[in-house]
Amino acid sequence: MEKSCTLLIHFDKGTPAIANEIKEALEGNDVPAKIDAMRKAIMLLLNGETLPQLFIIIVRYVLPSEDHTIQKLLLLYLEIIEKTDAKGKVLPEMILICQNLRNNLQHPNEYIRGVTLRFLCRLNETEIIEPLIPSVLQNLEHRHPFIRRNAILAVMSIFKLPQGEQLLIDAPDMIEKVLSTEQDPSAKRNAFLMLFTCAQDRAVNYLLTHVDRVSEWGELLQMVVLELIRKVCRTNRGEKGKYIKIIISLLNAPSTAVIYECAGTLVSLSSAPTAIRAAANTYCQLLLSQSDNNVKLIVLDQLNELKSSHRDIMIDLIMDVLRALSSPNLDIRRKTLDIVLDLITPRNINEVVLMLKKEVVKTQSGELEKNGEYRQMLIQAIHSCAIKFPEVASTVVHLLMDFLGDSNVASAIDVVVFVREIIETNPKLRVSIITRLLDTFYQIRAARVCSCALWIIGEYCLSLSEVESGMATIKQCLGELPFYSVSEEGEATDASKKTLQANSITVSSKRPAILADGTYATQSAASETAFSPPTIVQGSLASGNIRSLLLSGDFFLGAVVACTLTKLVLRLEEVQPSKVEVNKATMQGLLIMVSMLQLGQSPVLPHPIDNDSYDRIVLCMRLLCNTGDEIRRIWLQSCRQSFVKMLSEKQLQETEELKAKAQVSHAQPDDLIDFYHLKSRKGMSQLELEDEVQDDLKRATGEFVKDADDANKLNRILQLTGFSDPVYAEAYVTVHHYDIVLDVTIINRTKETLQNLCVELATMGDLKLVERPQNYTLAPESSKQIKANIKVSSTETGVIFGNIVYETSNVLERTVVVLNDIHIDIMDYISPAVCTDAAFRTMWAEFEWENKVYFLNYFHYYYYQLACQPTCFL
Repeated sequence: MEKSCTLLIHFDKGTPAIANEIKEALEGNDVPAKIDAMRKAIMLLLNGETLPQLFIIIVRYVLPSEDHTIQKLLLLYLEIIEKTDAKGKVLPEMILICQNLRNNLQHPNEYIRGVTLRFLCRLNETEIIEPLIPSVLQNLEHRHPFIRRNAILAVMSIFKLPQGEQLLIDAPDMIEKVLSTEQDPSAKRNAFLMLFTCAQDRAVNYLLTHVDRVSEWGELLQMVVLELIRKVCRTNRGEKGKYIKIIISLLNAPSTAVIYECAGTLVSLSSAPTAIRAAANTYCQLLLSQSDNNVKLIVLDQLNELKSSHRDIMIDLIMDVLRALSSPNLDIRRKTLDIVLDLITPRNINEVVLMLKKEVVKTQSGELEKNGEYRQMLIQAIHSCAIKFPEVASTVVHLLMDFLGDSNVASAIDVVVFVREIIETNPKLRVSIITRLLDTFYQIRAARVCSCALWIIGEYCLSLSEVESGMATIKQCLGELPFYSVSEEGEATDASKKTLQANSITVSSKRPAILADGTYATQSAASETAFSPPTIVQGSLASGNIRSLLLSGDFFLGAVVACTLTKLVLRLEEVQPSKVEVNKATMQGLLIMVSMLQLGQSPVLPHPIDNDSYDRIVLCMRLLCNTGDEIRRIWLQSCRQSFVKMLSEKQLQETEELKAKAQVSHAQPDDLIDFYHLKSRKGMSQLELEDEVQDDLKRATGEFVKDADDANKLNRILQLTGFSDPVYAEAYVTVHHYDIVLDVTIINRTKETLQNLCVELATMGDLKLVERPQNYTLAPESSKQIKANIKVSSTETGVIFGNIVYETSNVLERTVVVLNDIHIDIMDYISPAVCTDAAFRTMWAEFEWENKVYFLNYFHYYYYQLACQPTCFL
């Protein structure tokens, strides 16, 4: 079992010091060498080394030194060495240092006195401390504040020892007198902390006596006052009314730390709307005034908690929260948007959407690196707003459609999905959305965005002009046909047999060649490799349109183009009275499909067309050649009906989730009803009355007991011993991230007093016991609560085992009761969560180490070998 340590220093084990060298340096007269030797000795001791004969050398040669650094290192050495034997008694040689400590406590130098008093705060041996108490008490009246503040801490540490109340009987009286006369802020804080820790009633009386001057106290003392208020109000909630006034007065303190603590204390103690509103305003001020991103994230977490419990109050502050979007940090912006989206109401939706539109326009500047991700978050937020309040869709949909050609593919996908949903849920916007989509279609660069946009065109182009415009737009984006002629294909096949160079294209003279990016390049030499910059041929558009995507081998998009053309032709048969125009459009559609099939089967492209896309395009060609009423119904109605059904199911699922979140537990029917109207209001302020009302409402709705899931707690209680054992033990296991807390209940079932009872625990796996439980004395048939903290190094399965050891007055031997093992499973660290399909795919793509499979590509290796030996093919 590792002992507790109050000192931690980094140690480089690469060059360990030798004990003989340390001894020689300490025995010499060179002060820098002594300092270096003391540092090496301390580091060795902290890392488990034993230097048994070093203590006597330090007493002889280091103790008399007057150097301040050496004296400081001496105290650190005395702090970490073992001062007791195996039985817990102080070692005899420790008496040698008592006189030195007494001299240091009376030293004329203030620094020596101060560090010695600080050293006494870490001592637990009563035999060493007892002769030093008079000197410690004398330092309470020293003229220097550094000594006084450390003397107060030393008195508090001594008083908290197991026998401290016998060593310093009147310590609270002395500290209270010091507190009334002390002027130094730090010393005053330490004195109040001592009363708060050791004599809480005195601290409360002092606070209530000087309640009018609390706002004038220092920051450190105000923080301790807030901690005292929280502790007092937890034990006695009926007295919180008089303390809430103190907290509200501290909201105007100059210290931001005090303001933050005040807001948190108000929320934890009071439910009055006035108090919650004051706390929320404080958080919003901190959110805007602090430049540290970590502070902003912490404040946003607090606002998120307020949102869940006091939504009505947070709705009024939604615009103040939105101002946090000015921060360039994406995490802050994401949390801000998450909070705001849950606070949207019909009253503030227009202001929120206007603010989001302004932020979207700002992202076009391109000054920041992550503008694309931020724009995606804004688009998703606007999408959520438009789904909840369809009336605002008309104000944002046209602005967002400008980003269909965004370089950030995820952002563009969000835009087109938003447009697809809005055009179905808002029929009045259909004409304007179709017109805008046809105008901006050529800007689309991503294949997934292009596929979704084509689906929209095929489903929602209803009038004659819209159908004709849709077909014209698609033909314009496809460019001139055919994509590749038969004769050129033959030439390319012959040329491909002459060379196998991987990163170049060999072409014959006076013909175009397709480069890797889908553009054309011309070459004059018959067997020369084309490295010149590509040139755009007449009829093809810039990179990103349908033609370049098809030439890059994306034939799934080609299948979508074929389906869209089929729908437009079927729609044209219904709205076009002229059969000649319908036949003409049908022939143009068939020509495009045939050209795509011809391109897919051409050896020019690195990969041929896949079977699914081929079958889909052939099916579309057959439909255009033989149309019927049943086919027309399936293609023009059933597909759209499936989309409508998907939207309705999605909306139903969201409604059910909201209902599940809205369910709250209610109080039991036999609970007492407290009528606050019948209470005496004498001496109560308006804030106290509001707090009483809110408490009654919480009792009525069961919020006071909502978090106490007794059934869940019972499931996590593990029995450690048997019912027939003399000592019964059970543990309640709490797992929080990488910390495990064992709350062990021990019951003495015998008629004897159990002495030196200790729960000895050990671990297997990546678990580490933080501190060893103390020894206790257990009276007959009494119980004891013991807590043990365990640190987790990784999320692997671990085992906690141990035993209970105790002594009785009648038996000299120690009795051991073996405990049942506690298995810590990996599932205890995993919390269930929900994310969208798109978010899951994005995260999965980012974690390449999860899905990357390494294999040896023999084909590329063989190809490379052949390319290195071109003479073999001549």
